[in-house]
Amino acid sequence: MSKLSVELQRYFFNEERNPQVTLADILDIGGERVFGFLFVLLALPSALPVPAPGYSVPFGILLLVLAVQLIVGAKQPWFPQGWLNRPIDLKTVQGFLKGGIPWLQKIELVSRPRLSFICTSFPGRILIGLAIALMSISMMIPIPGTNTLPAIGIFITGFGLLDDDGAISLGGLVVCAIGLTLSTLILVYGYEAVKTGINYLRQSF
Repeated sequence: MSKLSVELQRYFFNEERNPQVTLADILDIGGERVFGFLFVLLALPSALPVPAPGYSVPFGILLLVLAVQLIVGAKQPWFPQGWLNRPIDLKTVQGFLKGGIPWLQKIELVSRPRLSFICTSFPGRILIGLAIALMSISMMIPIPGTNTLPAIGIFITGFGLLDDDGAISLGGLVVCAIGLTLSTLILVYGYEAVKTGINYLRQSF
């Protein structure tokens, strides 16, 4: 399988497509690296600098289902048939891919198989699955500040899983830990209080 950015460019832009695609179509692109592929693709809309509204909850649910399957050791993801055949507007997918592919290309420049046991061993995949499960739950919380950073953590961690790059996945897990801390603070103290605290810290340094 070629680089993810190349595969996405080919499938969604270069080849002629129906006006709508389905999750089943997207699964076919993922091939053997389908878990990492789906984590990256489903986190992308919420991870962009200008997140696409309305995707955090449905994609968060899909990410949670995938994470649980990764934890229990599934080799291939499973979704209800109704989910697989649900149509997604092609132009909508192309819209967030236009913003996401350049970011993918930047990560691909440094991505390579290393510390692969983190991505391929059962304990490593459990850890990754648990982190992504927590971040996907955070994505579904309807409070500002609990969506973007967790989605970025899933995106980076999934990209490492995609290329068996344990170093990138570790970086993603660090982002997930920061996202979990931020989401917890927002739930406990409220968005405005946390925002004020962050602005104070920025001014102090």
